[in-house]
Amino acid sequence: QVQLVESGGGLVQAGGSLRLSCAASGHTFSRYRYAMGWFRQAPGKEREFVTAISWTGSTTTYADSVKGRFTISRDNAKNTVYLQMNSLKPEDTAVYYCAARQGLGIYESGYDYWGQGTQVTVSS
Repeated sequence: QVQLVESGGGLVQAGGSLRLSCAASGHTFSRYRYAMGWFRQAPGKEREFVTAISWTGSTTTYADSVKGRFTISRDNAKNTVYLQMNSLKPEDTAVYYCAARQGLGIYESGYDYWGQGTQVTVSS
């Protein structure tokens, strides 16, 4: 079993930055070498893929809407994944979720564990 807890959300003006963190716990997290992803859900919309990173951190993938602005990284010694968000836009407003799965993937259905989410609000 893996538990995920996001933090770092908040209110920021357009053009600003935020860094989200996702702390993982559970005895299987390192044993199964989980890849990690970030998803988001805006009001009235379905949850969508944002970015993902492999266990080693050597492979990452991004949604086109965030390429060049967001950066995912991880520190396995701390069991933590980060999402650095720069040049934020009002359309980035959403609840952001981190999730874990074995093997890198972009589809929500492939993820086994989810955090509770953290709100990011970007004002214009």
